[in-house]
Amino acid sequence: MTMEAEIRINDIDTVIFDLDGLLIDSERSFYDMDERFLKHFGHSFSLEDYVRFHCGKTIIDNITLFIQKYALPITLDEGLIMINEEIEKETQKGIPLKKGAKELLDYLKINGYKIVLATSSVKDRALTILEKDGVLDYFDACVFGNEVKAGKPHPDVFLKAADKVNADPDTCLVLEDSEAGIKAAHNAGMRVICIPDLKEPDHDHIILTSAILHSLDEVITYLKRRR
Repeated sequence: MTMEAEIRINDIDTVIFDLDGLLIDSERSFYDMDERFLKHFGHSFSLEDYVRFHCGKTIIDNITLFIQKYALPITLDEGLIMINEEIEKETQKGIPLKKGAKELLDYLKINGYKIVLATSSVKDRALTILEKDGVLDYFDACVFGNEVKAGKPHPDVFLKAADKVNADPDTCLVLEDSEAGIKAAHNAGMRVICIPDLKEPDHDHIILTSAILHSLDEVITYLKRRR
């Protein structure tokens, strides 16, 4: 961490959460859905391939890649219909929070931080999951995938999140699990902490972060030490 980042941490007033793989334990579910999707067309799909090439990408990006790589006999819209049916089933079952999520949300709320969700997920899915997990009321605002033109690593979703709560990007801390999310936060001029899920970021992305932590509850300790 640079000395500048160490000093400026005291100015943080807004914490922005990614959803999938960061706040909720969903990446393995996405792999399972993609594996079933490709199996329908007679293709195998390993967790290693998911982590290397698809983890952290949008649904549209992944279906597009699948169609191209495996020469699937479907259109993008047809693929999206199939995978969205699987996503709806998983959403209704409920997706658990990641370790330390509730504790961190409690800490942020008690200490007066603005709390924002910034996700590429669709609104209905995200809100259903947050409500089922009992944490929807913690958030002062939410930004969903259809509200921005360009997804991560473009900064749009995080800049929109800051704008919704009238926060300066310089006072925002982003919590992310993916390389695309790290780059998006950096491009937005925000500090970012990475809590990796299935994939550890490479060196080029690590140097863009303020810290790499193992779980969300470690963010509490991080913030306390710098208040």
